[in-house]
Amino acid sequence: MYKFLLSLIFILIFTFKVSSETIKEIIVENNDRVSKATIINFSKIKIGDEIDDQVLNNIIKDLYETKFFADVKVEFVDQKLIIDVFENKIIQSVVLNGIKAKKFKEAIFESIKLLEKSPYDEYMASQDLLLIKQALISQGFFFSNVTSSFIDNSNGTIDLIYDIEMGERALVKNIEFTGNKVFKSNKLRNIITSEENKFWKFISSKKFLNKEQLKLDERLLKRFYLNRGYYNVKISSVFAKLLDDGDFKVVFNINAGNIYRINKAELILPIDYDVDNFIEINKLLEKLEDSKYSFTKLNKIVDEIDVISLNKEFEFINASIEESVLDNNFLDLIITISETKKKYVERINIKGNNITQENVIRSQLQIDEGDAYNELLQSKSINNLKSMGIFKEVSSTTRNGSTDQQKILDITVTEKPTGEISLGAGIGSDGGTVGFSVSENNYMGKGIRLKSSLRMSADTVRGQFSVVNPNYKYSDRTIFTNIQSTQIDKLANNGYKTTKTGFSLGTGFEQYEDLYFNPSIGVFYENLTTSTTASDSLKKQEGSFFDTSFRYSLDYDKRNQKYMTSDGFKSTFSQKIPLLSDVYTLGNTYELKKFYKLPNEMITSFTFFANSVNSISNKDVRISERVKLSSKRLKGFEHVGPVDNGDYIGGNYASAINFTTSLPMILQSLDNTEVSYFVDMGSVWGVDYSSSIDDSSEIRSSTGIAVNWFTPIGPLNFSLSQPINTVSTDKTQTFQFSLGTTF
Repeated sequence: MYKFLLSLIFILIFTFKVSSETIKEIIVENNDRVSKATIINFSKIKIGDEIDDQVLNNIIKDLYETKFFADVKVEFVDQKLIIDVFENKIIQSVVLNGIKAKKFKEAIFESIKLLEKSPYDEYMASQDLLLIKQALISQGFFFSNVTSSFIDNSNGTIDLIYDIEMGERALVKNIEFTGNKVFKSNKLRNIITSEENKFWKFISSKKFLNKEQLKLDERLLKRFYLNRGYYNVKISSVFAKLLDDGDFKVVFNINAGNIYRINKAELILPIDYDVDNFIEINKLLEKLEDSKYSFTKLNKIVDEIDVISLNKEFEFINASIEESVLDNNFLDLIITISETKKKYVERINIKGNNITQENVIRSQLQIDEGDAYNELLQSKSINNLKSMGIFKEVSSTTRNGSTDQQKILDITVTEKPTGEISLGAGIGSDGGTVGFSVSENNYMGKGIRLKSSLRMSADTVRGQFSVVNPNYKYSDRTIFTNIQSTQIDKLANNGYKTTKTGFSLGTGFEQYEDLYFNPSIGVFYENLTTSTTASDSLKKQEGSFFDTSFRYSLDYDKRNQKYMTSDGFKSTFSQKIPLLSDVYTLGNTYELKKFYKLPNEMITSFTFFANSVNSISNKDVRISERVKLSSKRLKGFEHVGPVDNGDYIGGNYASAINFTTSLPMILQSLDNTEVSYFVDMGSVWGVDYSSSIDDSSEIRSSTGIAVNWFTPIGPLNFSLSQPINTVSTDKTQTFQFSLGTTF
């Protein structure tokens, strides 16, 4: 027995030594573009490693997975590992024949795997054929045909060519809603994005059959029913049926079920939490009781919980909603607040910024490495980046870090041209105005904004150049300067001409949470000349003046987000204090803008504006410093307010109220078009040198439609206004437009 055990041990040791040996040399053969070091790295082995059949198999598997090699042979001889490879050719270019539209090409390139600089793989090429077909189907081309070929180039690369016959794009001829749908079909057609093909919809892209669009329609319908109390709504099937004429009929099968109401809504907190911190949530829950079930109302409660979670006391909380179905179509809602496992941001990776410096991007983030991980702050950070206007796309993903308590945040940006050229014009009862500007929003990739503009009318020329550095020397402080010159020549009609030139220099920073302080110094020189036809008050103002003033503003910004704001408000007070002046004019300005989110994705804003100027030295305010209302604050009007000797001299006071709401239900078929409705009211009054020409009791008002159209060459904005209340001296301006492009 003893001899048997010794023999067995000897055999096992001998077998181990034979089947598992040590690598002393690695030889790579027949490689061309891929270096020896890279191949060894791909193989995940090194000199000194033990090797056996399993390791050899893993080497072959790992090398094939790189897609760089068409054939791999591996053998181990005399402690030498020999790797013999046959490389796949590299794709020099991918050509799509038969497609002209850029958006269709982009959709294909986003879906396929083999792109320029990729190694060619026959299997992946066959899979890409299917992916191209699917991409075309998603765009409505159900009858396309795709073939592939390649051309060998002299440099050892290939050109991969796809010949595509797109065929006719599938049209939606009819949209039907079947089942217990409750609502009329016409109402439901206004909810979804797909449209029936009609002769007047020659611009619309929603008339084409699109699989992704149908999925969106299904979600929109379900949300529509949920917001109206149909808690158990079922969109049981959505399908497209091919008709004899080659078009499609889309059918939505709906079972609305019954309307459910909320019986009881309750908030459950951890024992050690203070109920007073959740007063707003309890108020919302009280309003829910005995009301129809609404998905939107529940989302509002979740948003309120997110706001509370920003408080450091509640960095790691989570909310779960439990819905219990009762008899007689009632529901009980229980929202449970619980503490989650603590997670922190281990690392933030910035990708895609080839031009923009990384610190410019990081300065917009409200979450930093080492902070507690918070999804709301992450969303706000992404929104801040979008609001900069220098990126085409911004996205983020999170993944697990080195431990269970850590997260890695990957932020990917797609840069776009940041230079802009814009042209604006207005047409009114007194002729027109023309404006032109050139700007760069990301100078040298540092986020610095440069802008020069020129605006002209029949008697006025204004030029301006400004520089804004939003994060000067990484201090989280804005530094800005502005150089401007204005010439108003009314000698022929009103007897005066004034030229005012100067500059301002200032800074801005967050003094307290959401409260921003922006101080600046301005220095201006003005020359005012008059003729015999000028009024007596203007003749008294003739001369040259040098003014130095201190201006500051306090911005209290409680908007939910800077980009596409949908809730919250922004309150701004600014004051101009004269330091060295002839007249010593004190100016005060206040503006409040409040945002509301209404049903059907309508965003409404209300703005109040007030401005005043008065001399603290008991002199008349110079004509260049008097306040007026711009056509942006009082659309439909070019000039309003006191008139002296035929000239709109402005007033000592001005105020305006603006109401604007988006209309997403109008022109839904045009993806790049936004329509809004507005009502403006305003007044300019107060003449310190004469009360006889004051018209302080007159309030002007207007209403109209504004359209933002994102054309291929740039954004086109125009408004059509109808004045409601006017006086005989007003000059109206019913149409305004601006067109911009990028470079």
